[in-house]
Amino acid sequence: MKPVRKVVIPVAGLGTRVLPATKSMPKELLPVVDRPLIDYVVAEAREAGIEQVILVTGRGKGAIEDYFDHAFELETTLKEKNKTAILDNVLKTVPVAGTVTYTRQQAPLGLGHAVWCARELVGDEPFAVSLPDEIVPDRPGFLKQMVEAYSSIGGNIVAVEEVPLEETSKYGVIAPKARKGSLIEMTGMVEKPAPENAPSNFRIIGRYILQPEIFSLLEKQERGAGGEIQLTDSMNALNSKQTFHACICEGVIHDCGSKLGWLQANLDLGLKNPELASAFKAYASARLKG
Repeated sequence: MKPVRKVVIPVAGLGTRVLPATKSMPKELLPVVDRPLIDYVVAEAREAGIEQVILVTGRGKGAIEDYFDHAFELETTLKEKNKTAILDNVLKTVPVAGTVTYTRQQAPLGLGHAVWCARELVGDEPFAVSLPDEIVPDRPGFLKQMVEAYSSIGGNIVAVEEVPLEETSKYGVIAPKARKGSLIEMTGMVEKPAPENAPSNFRIIGRYILQPEIFSLLEKQERGAGGEIQLTDSMNALNSKQTFHACICEGVIHDCGSKLGWLQANLDLGLKNPELASAFKAYASARLKG
């Protein structure tokens, strides 16, 4: 069984749910406290033992590539002013040369198409997919939990969490077959079912481990909902040939693709930040009382 060494992170989206902020900057660079969303997602992948990060970019996303590069003027200025602590934090964002690669999604044809665009960089091996809207600040991250599960069961894995049954119409949910601890063998996935028709209340989170056979299915996949090539459609097709498990991950995941989710993430992480927590909590408490 080949290990999971690579992660595909689709970053070509327009970020329409958080407009107008994303009119002039990629949504993946929206800051949560003092780091952009993409930094949290890459850090989670590194913690899981991922060696290669593949970013599927689009027009107007060059700032993401700049973020994962040296900023020589900035670094030189910080060094000259002896701001070593800040400089160290800046340098931590620069990956080892060759461990982050980029490919373009040249048309907005959906998540499935974005993943397919990375096929040549992934090659014939299992890989992870992480959506940059959703961040997992605590450790162990969801991807590490999934990689550990994969080492024992193989196949394909999606991350899930329980939601109230009345909210299933907002998400893609799994159709369970059998459960063992935190792992659920699946028979398929259903997009946004009405509560009375939902096969479960386990919603799919933006973390996946997939086998490379998904690429041939994506290549032939017809457009689905929204006129886009849906990853879920090809995963359901693959589910008829290979095993799929859902991993119930422990911890909190923040959906920063919405304005409310982004605000909640800043509040949660701001209250946990050792430099800011005390003053921030006092300010938030005072504002809530007012």
